Amino acid sequence: MARGLCRAQPTQPQEAVMNAEIQALADELRGTHREVAEVLDACLAEATRVMSADTQARYLEAALALNRLGRGHEIVITWLEAMPPVAREAGEAIVPDTASAALKLASMVSGEVVGLLFDSLPTAARRLGDDDLLRQYLALIHQLSGRAPRALRPLFTHLDQLLAVLTLSGLRRWALWGVQAYARDYDRLAAYFALESADSQQVLQQERRGVLFVDVQRRLGFYLRALWGRDFFLRPNAAEPGSPEARPFIEAGTLHLPDAMDDVGSVRGLEVYRAQCAHAAAHIGFGEGAPMQAEALSPAQRYLMALIEDARVEALSVATFPGLFPLWRRLLSEAPRAEDPTLALLQRLALALLDPQWQDDHPVVAQLAGRFHQRIQAGDHGWELSAELGLDLIGHLQDAGPLPPLSRLETLPLAYRDDNRYLWAEPEEAELARQAPAKEAQVRRRPSVIEMVNELDCELAGDDAQEIWILDTEFYRDGDPEGVSINELEGKPATSPPFHYQEWDYKAQLHRPDWVTLMERRQPAGDPDDLKAIMDEYRPVARRLQRVIDSLIPQGLVRERRQEDGDEIDLDAAIRARIDQKTGHTPDHRVSIRYHRQERDLAVLLLLDLSESANDTLPGSDRPLIQLTREATTLLAWAADSIGDPFAVHGFASETRHDVHYHRFKDFDQPWDDAAQARVAGLEAGLSTRMGAALRHAGHYMTRRPERHRLILLLSDGAPSDIDAPDPQYLRQDTRKAVEALQARGVHAHCLTLDPGADQYVQQLFGPRGYTVLDHPQRLPEKLPTLFASLTR
Repeated sequence: MARGLCRAQPTQPQEAVMNAEIQALADELRGTHREVAEVLDACLAEATRVMSADTQARYLEAALALNRLGRGHEIVITWLEAMPPVAREAGEAIVPDTASAALKLASMVSGEVVGLLFDSLPTAARRLGDDDLLRQYLALIHQLSGRAPRALRPLFTHLDQLLAVLTLSGLRRWALWGVQAYARDYDRLAAYFALESADSQQVLQQERRGVLFVDVQRRLGFYLRALWGRDFFLRPNAAEPGSPEARPFIEAGTLHLPDAMDDVGSVRGLEVYRAQCAHAAAHIGFGEGAPMQAEALSPAQRYLMALIEDARVEALSVATFPGLFPLWRRLLSEAPRAEDPTLALLQRLALALLDPQWQDDHPVVAQLAGRFHQRIQAGDHGWELSAELGLDLIGHLQDAGPLPPLSRLETLPLAYRDDNRYLWAEPEEAELARQAPAKEAQVRRRPSVIEMVNELDCELAGDDAQEIWILDTEFYRDGDPEGVSINELEGKPATSPPFHYQEWDYKAQLHRPDWVTLMERRQPAGDPDDLKAIMDEYRPVARRLQRVIDSLIPQGLVRERRQEDGDEIDLDAAIRARIDQKTGHTPDHRVSIRYHRQERDLAVLLLLDLSESANDTLPGSDRPLIQLTREATTLLAWAADSIGDPFAVHGFASETRHDVHYHRFKDFDQPWDDAAQARVAGLEAGLSTRMGAALRHAGHYMTRRPERHRLILLLSDGAPSDIDAPDPQYLRQDTRKAVEALQARGVHAHCLTLDPGADQYVQQLFGPRGYTVLDHPQRLPEKLPTLFASLTR
């Protein structure tokens, strides 16, 4: 099995000191409680991917500070698990601020409420998508803890529902309304924040907005990348709707957009977002040259000059991307008409500058728009055009009277244009915006043996190394008397980034978001010859299965005779019918041949329960269940490979919700060759059975498959269980919810269980037709491929 060897760039002494500090803090934290030690390594490995060494140290210091509060170890575990996803979504700078906010909150509420805060933070970070907004969220929590601490528990429990429809400012107004109305009525306060009262639902409807920025951020990023061939940083702005601060703006190379967008006339909120993005990006793309000089201009004069600059970059954008023209024109033409004469004039000018076909009888509009389009067509595309025409516009308006103040000009209904602060920025900031965002990615490559020999020794390389080197073959040092490879000494088994899944709490009747952490891991490979020996042992079974397999193999184009209508005439049948008719017998009118294509549109994923109980030998069997599982998997893989169905073999085990192990022994696009057989030969069992999380992750792969029929065949020997879930119904109800979610997405889950007591629960989990109970474990290798054939016939 190939393993990754970390290689880092030359490390400075202070980095070595920082790594030693992190190790010392981690060792101290391991000594606080056994359960903390069990989850620390997994959480720290995840933190290493998203945090610098300094932030990791602050992260561990905060965990120790929480432990010293004496509120129990669960709050420490929740902190350790919650912060890496938060740092990934909102940036590592939020970690110290969160620690400070949590310690302040702990002085006013119970440790359980602080733990609920940590549980809610990944959801808040994902929905808000910005560290500044997350700090404002923490400030709101601090404010509520002082005014209505009883509101926090139901608020955290329903935060995912609230942020699905509310912006941060909307959440603030909704929460403060409830505090003001029911601060002294604890029962109604709890009902309000639990979304159970009519007032709560009514205020929620008043505050909900059209399209939330967090729901379309990725789509907007792809949209700009498709236009400009580069990435742009996009961040939400939580200003109050309708205020000047809510307009888009460009700052420090980042496009700031409103955190929610309502429809404008007949233009949907998403289209308004696209218009805003395209306009702001046009400033960056076509704003080259000297920045406009603002020293001699008043704020109102700068606004008017920027109005011409907006038209210039839009004209250049439309020449490159003609599809932007109808979008911008709809927004300008459908905007409400301004009542102020000067604003109405500027509104008509904006339309005339965008649309060369616009006819206007106002002399100022006609003159400026005519000159503008002539100069653009003549190739005069520089920012000097905006400066010249902007000064002419200012002169025309000043001849008619004093210019309106900036506060009145900013009410001009230009729904998609930014506030143009970028035009007056320093040259260094403008250059920063024009540069594409840099991406710091960890490099993975496969070096030659000589490179590995020369560069292997790197004492301080860790999970945060700049390069990960992978050598596909075993590598030994010269003269090593033990014969132990470098992979075994220094290599690290390949692991995936963590996957976070929700989990159903049947008592609270809600999904706990990002509650389970799952990581894909590799088990050591075995000997593929073991599977060849299994096929030799089960050759009589294979011969009995061969007839079933042959009947399932697609036959391609199949011809059916004796049809009343079809694709062509069967000449032999037609001659027989004619003879019968001549001799006075009733002819058979079924004289057609019909063709149809026989094919199987099916994908199957075999999901193996690899918990500790698989090492046991069940009654009625002479070998451990893990060996029977290995044999059954071999026969099933042989059958599916013979038929030609795409199939995968995965397995799972768990050790609390913080550490679910998932193993991919064979994927759909991998052949059933020696490499895949070696991985199946190395099957190992241990730990517990968190079945719902494994089914959700299997569904993550199955929903990507193009086949019309998709089946997850789960092989288990017991009910879902884990060491952190003493209530047996908890994980059973979660598994039921996972199966229902798979069914809704077109994936069927069927469980083959060897648990003699499964009749008491398995139907509740998988439905009346979603399970099979095998009473004789020794027959598992024969029963599994037979069940596969019956389910996929």
